[in-house]
This record gives sequence, structure tokens and C-alpha cells, in this order.
Amino acid sequence: MKYTTETDIYKPIDKVVELFDNPDNMSKWMEGLQSFEHLSGAAGQPGAKSKLKFKMGKREIEMIETITVRNFPDEFSGTYEAKGVYNIVKNKFVKISEDKTKYITENEFQFKGFMKIIGFLMPNAFKKQSMKYLNDFKKFAENS
Repeated sequence: MKYTTETDIYKPIDKVVELFDNPDNMSKWMEGLQSFEHLSGAAGQPGAKSKLKFKMGKREIEMIETITVRNFPDEFSGTYEAKGVYNIVKNKFVKISEDKTKYITENEFQFKGFMKIIGFLMPNAFKKQSMKYLNDFKKFAENS
């Protein structure tokens, strides 16, 4: 399953990228994020691996992030592996004006096992969650 989400953030591109690039800010806009632990590689650089733990309702989800591309503002990409789910995310930031930035994410989900059924039956749940994170980051960035 592939899809793209985007939003306009009313902040200069340099400020948006600075806020996005700081892992300490993740818990300020990623609802449910319980912890972010760097595991290996140079932090924030291609090849770096980190463990993210989320609590979503009653479920706890653990995933491994691997950064694949770091070329701000044009692209910051990574893979996210959780039980039954492999997600490739490409983040892009585009300068619209001096104080407006377009934030675009391209998502590709691959499912295994039981998650294939969930992905088939509930594709909008994944899109909705991606859009929620995008909007939550927008609110965080505009209020920072």
C-alpha cells in the first residue's frame, strides 16, 4: 500500500527542518511515543538504527527505525519495522515562501501474516495515523 500525505506549515523551512531533525522533539508531536533509543550507527545518519516504543490505546508497539537517506530539506527517509509491518517513509520539505513550508510524506507499507488482513481491511487507519502525525508536527512546529 502506497500513499502520500502533505500539509503546509507556517514557519520558515530552516526552522521546520531544525525542529524535525531533533529526536528530543519527537515525543512533543508523536502521540503515544513512549521511548526513542539509539541502537547503532551515527545518530541521525544513514545506517543508524533506533528503537521506538509506542502505546496506542491498549496496544504496545515496538519498531526499529533505520535511516536510509539524509539530505535535508529534499529528503529524509527511513524504514520502520514492527511485527508484521514494514514501512518505508520519505519525508520532504519544500520552501513555499519565506515563512511557509510544505511538508510531504510518501509512505509504503508492506504487510506479513495477520497484518496483511488488517492492511487490506483497514487501509484508511494507516493513512489516518500518518495524517495525524503530519498535523501534530505542523501544530508543534507552528507553536515553537
